[in-house]
Amino acid sequence: MGLDPGLRRLALGTLLAAYPGPVPPDWAVDLVADGLAGHTLFGTNVHDPAQVAASTAALRAGRADVLIAIDEEGGDVTRLAHATGSPYPGNAALGAIGDVPLTRRVYRAIGAELAALGITVNLAPTVDVNTADDNPVIGTRSFGADPVRVAAHSAAAVTGLQAAGVAACAKHFPGHGATVTDSHHELPTVDVPLDLLRQRDLPPFAAVVAAGARAVMTAHIRVPALTGTGPATFSRAVLVDLLRTEYGFAGAVVTDALEMKGAAVAAGGVGPAAVQALTAGADLLCIGARVDAELVERVAAEIGEAITDGRLAIARVEEAAGRAAALAAWTRAAARSSASNDTDLGYAAARRAVRVDGVLTGLGSPLVVQLHTESTIAEGRVPWGLGPHLDAVQEIRVVAAETDPATLRGLAGDRPIVLVGRHLHRLPGGPELIAELAAAHPVAVVEMGWPAQWRPAGVRAFVTTYGASHANGRAAAEALGLAG
Repeated sequence: MGLDPGLRRLALGTLLAAYPGPVPPDWAVDLVADGLAGHTLFGTNVHDPAQVAASTAALRAGRADVLIAIDEEGGDVTRLAHATGSPYPGNAALGAIGDVPLTRRVYRAIGAELAALGITVNLAPTVDVNTADDNPVIGTRSFGADPVRVAAHSAAAVTGLQAAGVAACAKHFPGHGATVTDSHHELPTVDVPLDLLRQRDLPPFAAVVAAGARAVMTAHIRVPALTGTGPATFSRAVLVDLLRTEYGFAGAVVTDALEMKGAAVAAGGVGPAAVQALTAGADLLCIGARVDAELVERVAAEIGEAITDGRLAIARVEEAAGRAAALAAWTRAAARSSASNDTDLGYAAARRAVRVDGVLTGLGSPLVVQLHTESTIAEGRVPWGLGPHLDAVQEIRVVAAETDPATLRGLAGDRPIVLVGRHLHRLPGGPELIAELAAAHPVAVVEMGWPAQWRPAGVRAFVTTYGASHANGRAAAEALGLAG
């Protein structure tokens, strides 16, 4: 026997699916008509604004209140501008500027762009306090390492997005900023006392709850003091006792993608992960990016079977689906049809974030060397660097660990060298290459990743952009006097 239709519809009402390509396939729209809560858009779903607007209209034809979500953080994580890089600086740059009203304006501009395309939920802002310089997945997505500053900017981001009619989803509860591993690949552990968590990681979440955030996303991290051996996404102590009871959150609890190894491996698959997340108190389950109709039906069936055999209370699933529906109702009521975006605001903000240690005089027409850095799954393969902004300046791209300094000196000749990278302090071969070049050649360094305390000796200047978006790249090129 198949899944009872009523249980299937109820289960679908808790799921955020996804689909491949720029045009929603029939099954994606049919599932919406059958009760699917919504879909998340990724870079593979985005070609141009007109196409995105047509896609969201097609999904809305399945059901008017479908949730259409996207990860549009600005900075290093962008879906709309995945082909070029975001015209907005990310959170680290905004935090460095320290202008809370500016953060609100930037996020309102991002929200306006989303609203104009028919997108109703932004899986942003990232409100994690990035206290680990070697954090491989948060970094420049964070407003900084100070909980008070992060809290103020997080609340402003939520207010800005929702003023544009787009629901904000603050992430990643109870805080991913102290991790040194990536939950896309494994289950990170933050082994600290609860008192430290309340002091360091949780203030931004209290701030976004107070600001009226419509949704909060869970983290696939283990906090032994709260979660025991499992991830926060499966912890009732985290989602109910802490988030709902202690912090008073009444909106939708959204999971990070259940296909991530931090969840799927811990549970034994995406379907079991969905059941565990619902049991713990989650309301809206992001399945992930690699989704087809078969996977959605399998997850829905797993939820239905768990209800039938008593592992999952039907009242809990009804509560979850009700909160997802309430989120959808808010997005319909808050929709802004006359919104317009302001990308010039983003470029102006990125200029304000640039910091220079040393002097930029005497660089002339340098050889620009971009050091290759692997992108995280969250970032995707989005272009970055100074290249698109350079005016009659030679640029080459190399792998630091595979590059002979003498070769670069030979290519540069009498010209200075500008080395551009992300997270240079931990880039294999990066610090060594910079040190050898600076010992015998005029060198400036542009850091477009998380601004760790590391500074290389002997360089003429160290330029920090606090991110690698298109806007950050232009700002750095202008600061160096190399922009067209």
